[in-house]
Amino acid sequence: MTGLRYLLKLSRPRFWLYLAGPVVVGVAFAAETPSDLFAPVAVALFAYFLLPANVLLYGVNDVFDADVDEANPKKDEKEVRYGGGLLVPAAVVASGLLGLATFAITPPVAWPWLAGFFVLGVQYSAPPLRFKTTPFLDSVSNGLYILPGVAAYAALAGTNPPLAAVAGGWLWTMGMHTFSAIPDIEPDREAGIRTTATYLGESRTYWYCAACWLAAAVAFGTLDWRAGALLLAYPVAVFAIVRSSVDVARAYWWYPALNTVVGMVMTLGGLWEVVYG
Repeated sequence: MTGLRYLLKLSRPRFWLYLAGPVVVGVAFAAETPSDLFAPVAVALFAYFLLPANVLLYGVNDVFDADVDEANPKKDEKEVRYGGGLLVPAAVVASGLLGLATFAITPPVAWPWLAGFFVLGVQYSAPPLRFKTTPFLDSVSNGLYILPGVAAYAALAGTNPPLAAVAGGWLWTMGMHTFSAIPDIEPDREAGIRTTATYLGESRTYWYCAACWLAAAVAFGTLDWRAGALLLAYPVAVFAIVRSSVDVARAYWWYPALNTVVGMVMTLGGLWEVVYG
């Protein structure tokens, strides 16, 4: 596998929109005119969080999880294992340096959100904090995934988004992260890694995810009942999986499609206000 192809697979293309998607949503709700949607700062943030930020996030993860990933079946086909060498560390450093440029192109109101992304993104996997090995902190720290969207909104609007939107997005990421950890329960236990999922066990983890997503729906519902209703798709999906015979390891790979559809509908709601509001 060539170096470029390896880095692309390491960046998890299936999950690229987990970081870039919130930027699109944030821009859609911050924009006042159609031209704002393609403002240089909006395009630059989308470009960074589409690929370089994913190389940074997952590169750090793979380097510090090299021993854990030896027993992880996800690495056999859909992902790659870090096998040493300088390619990945160099790519991570380059992506981090490129990330510093996001501070230069955004107003100060966006800086705390950008800083939060980089701190949590690195410390989720890297020592000394390594949040991913502490039950519940691993879940809470995954609010990092909505921070690009919050930063994009702040950069374009010049003010922070509603607190309920930030809380709803944060709760959504907590549910997503913990659900994604269910297929890793056994590999993580074998490697001695403690996570929210390994602590709760599979059945109680489903309930935890459903609770996070219900709370996210309530938070968004305080802003617009339609957004709250849209977020109910997640707890409904959890109950459907629990009551079916579908293997969670298979269902896990359906969530990028669900997230894309939900994000698209939410974005269209923001665009409607821009064009017709």
